[in-house]
Amino acid sequence: MTPIFKQFRNYRRLSIEERREMLQAMKHYSVFPPVLSDEIADQMIENFTCNYQLPLGIAGDFVINDKDYLVPMVTEEPSVIAAAQAGARRIGNIVVSLDRKELIGQVVLSDVESLRDALEIINTHEDELLELAKNFSPSMVKRGGGPVKIWADTKHDSIGDFLVVYVSFDAQDAMGANALNTILEGISPRIQQLVQGSSLMSILSNYTEESVVKGRVEIPLIQLHRNQKRALGIARQIEKASRFSCLDVYRATTHNKGIMNGIDAVVVATGNDWRAVEAGAHAYASRSGNYQPLTLWQVSDDEKFLIGTIELPINVGTVGGTLAVHPVAQWSLELLGNPNSQELAEIIAAVGLAQNFSAVRALVTDGIQKGHMSLQARSLSLQVGATVEEVPRLVRRLRLEPQMNQESARRFLEEIRHEQ
Repeated sequence: MTPIFKQFRNYRRLSIEERREMLQAMKHYSVFPPVLSDEIADQMIENFTCNYQLPLGIAGDFVINDKDYLVPMVTEEPSVIAAAQAGARRIGNIVVSLDRKELIGQVVLSDVESLRDALEIINTHEDELLELAKNFSPSMVKRGGGPVKIWADTKHDSIGDFLVVYVSFDAQDAMGANALNTILEGISPRIQQLVQGSSLMSILSNYTEESVVKGRVEIPLIQLHRNQKRALGIARQIEKASRFSCLDVYRATTHNKGIMNGIDAVVVATGNDWRAVEAGAHAYASRSGNYQPLTLWQVSDDEKFLIGTIELPINVGTVGGTLAVHPVAQWSLELLGNPNSQELAEIIAAVGLAQNFSAVRALVTDGIQKGHMSLQARSLSLQVGATVEEVPRLVRRLRLEPQMNQESARRFLEEIRHEQ
């Protein structure tokens, strides 16, 4: 165990103030906690009234591409951070890679007289259109990014035929949505002129199939259980559960929701667009025509390892946009060591894989409710009106109940208050 994780192991037992002091001592962070001021928030959205707050926690024990990470996660759901950290602790180093990061944009045209001729025209003028596109993103081109490729395709429907001109775009460390939309709207008039069609729309796609992150872990079975036979049994159960999610859309949906519990939490913490990441992930899961899981688990041929893989598109940025002005997003990136956009995407995918491992392992062993409801006891305590001082005692009593609910929580709370 590395020194940073040894320090972090008792983190949850500390008071809130002690946790903040530990982080500052470990990494020498700037003043904490950062706050999104009303003045900045009012510039971020329309009709600003107040900040809606969500808890930010930290998951430790993550080793990703042989590097240690403390991962910031924003979520309202109990057990998500605990599960991510527990998963990371068991599975060890997560090897993740993103070969390239490219967004895709579309210029969609209708009322094109000859789609066949239009395809040939776009192909002939590809270099011209690519240079024109670069003229609309000079700053990105200077940084080594910008438009990469232009191509065209056709789509057909009973209401008419469409010509679609695609642009792939390297946004470097930015998310790139605004830059790409500027390019698409900039080249649209020239495309209309070339093919003699009417522009329907020019917009980026959140299906970023050119930004696919792939991750893999090989977990020694001893990490599943000290007893070798029991460990192999658990591994086989995880493998079966994984295969079942390939066969049943009801299970695949919840399987992937669990993955996104971890992914979204990091995306939100770092100021990125979790709706775009969600949309792209679920589209990728459906690319075969059948909705499929984003992770797979299988036992190695020699029965010594449980092998897990994850594959999904993740387009995130580390400069510009919301994260450039949101102090908590900036602090979160600092906690992660100020990664570039590729590294951040890899971290996010690794968290999703660890989250999924914990969920599937729980499902095939003790059941999802044992750990989940234990953490839910705190939320339930607050729901029935327990004070911060009363919560620990009430939680201890609720954990002894085979079934915890608001009725039992209220009864125990009255007993605690009567004892006082």
